[in-house]
Amino acid sequence: MNANQYRWFEFTLIFIFLPLVGFSLRGHLANWLFPALIILMSVCCMLLLSDPHFKRFRLTSLGQFSAVKNRLFSFFLLGAVFSGMFYGIIHQENWFALPRHSFNDWLLLLLLYPVLSVIPQELIFRTYFFHRYKHIMPKKSMRIIVSATVFALAHIVYANLIAVCLAFLGGLLFSYTYAQSRSTFVCVIEHSLWGIWMFTLGIGSYLDSGALT
Repeated sequence: MNANQYRWFEFTLIFIFLPLVGFSLRGHLANWLFPALIILMSVCCMLLLSDPHFKRFRLTSLGQFSAVKNRLFSFFLLGAVFSGMFYGIIHQENWFALPRHSFNDWLLLLLLYPVLSVIPQELIFRTYFFHRYKHIMPKKSMRIIVSATVFALAHIVYANLIAVCLAFLGGLLFSYTYAQSRSTFVCVIEHSLWGIWMFTLGIGSYLDSGALT
C-alpha cells in the first residue's frame, strides 16, 4: 500500500466508517459523543504534530484574518438577523427557549461549547483534514466540498435531516474560511459564533445529544 492509498484508507475509516458506526449505535452514545470526539481530536493532533511538514503556527495564529474578517462578521450578522426572524415565525414556541427557560444552562453553553465541541471539530474537519489529505485532494475547492460533506455525515448520529443540512452549510462556510485564512483559531471563532447563536435561537434542539437516549 503506497502513501496515497493509505491516505484514502485512513480517510474512509475516519470520515465515513466511524460516522456510520456512530449512527448504528446512536442509541448508546448520548453520554459518549464528547469523549469520542475528544479522543479522535487527540489522535489527529498527535499525527499532525508528529508531521514535520505541518506548520504548527496555524493552530494559534490568526493567519490571514484580515482577508476574511469583514465577510465573516457581516455574513454572521445578516444570517443571525434573518434566521432569528424566520425561526421566530415558523417555531415561535421554541424561540430563544434555552436562555428563557434554562438561563444557567445557556451560560454554561457559552463557556463550554467552544472548548468541548468547536475546537475538536475544527481540528479534525478543517486543520487535520486540509493538511492530511492535500496530496490526494490537491484542489482546495475539492477539499472544501469534501470537508463539508463528511462534516455533515458526522452529524447523522442525530438522526434528523435538519442537523445534517445545517452541518453541510456550516461545513462549507468553515472550510472556505480555513482555506482563506489558514487558521484554526479563525475557524473556531466563526464556528463558535454560529453554533452559540443556533443553540440560543432554539435550533440547537436538533443537535442535542440528549435526544439520542
